[in-house]
Amino acid sequence: MIISPSILSADFANLERDIKLVQNAGADWLHVDVMDGHFVPNITIGVPVVASIKKITDLPLDVHLMIENPEKYIEAFVKAGADIITFHFEAVSDVAAIIKQIKSFGIKAGMSIKPNTPAEVVFPYLKDLDLLLVMTVEPGFGGQKFMNDCAEKIPVIKEKAHENLIIQVDGGINADTARICTSYGANSLVAGNYIYKSADIKAAINSLR
Repeated sequence: MIISPSILSADFANLERDIKLVQNAGADWLHVDVMDGHFVPNITIGVPVVASIKKITDLPLDVHLMIENPEKYIEAFVKAGADIITFHFEAVSDVAAIIKQIKSFGIKAGMSIKPNTPAEVVFPYLKDLDLLLVMTVEPGFGGQKFMNDCAEKIPVIKEKAHENLIIQVDGGINADTARICTSYGANSLVAGNYIYKSADIKAAINSLR
């Protein structure tokens, strides 16, 4: 089980401190939510912040691009230190080309689907993906309620997936919803508020396993 804490819930005035907190508590990856105010109604961070984060952690950077025209920015995020780049199915016109572009840099290629996007749309691309991210909230803001019907896409995807595909879930993840997702076949969980607002970050991460 790959646990990828989302820095969207960290204190950005103390980002290094908060990254070290989850790193020392046993996080596997660091989830970096990039939002542009167009594809989603929120603006977060960009390439310079990713480059700064890379300097202060050894955790793989799991960069989730919730942006329009992601193909314009992939190379810049790779150079900044992204180890995994996940784009949204709904944001691109040529999915295969984006996957090929990401993988050409020697990093993992991920694709995400929003709550209203059916699982079946990902089937033609699963063989080429390293990661498939199922959103269980509408992307854009942290702290939303978990949508169980979205999690029901997981077994549908798992049935068609190759054995090494990472099926990641993001949105409303806590100890209870993590159990639902893992029972369906997810093997990576993204959590923000549940981890960062916990009195015991290590215990929170362990509870997701």
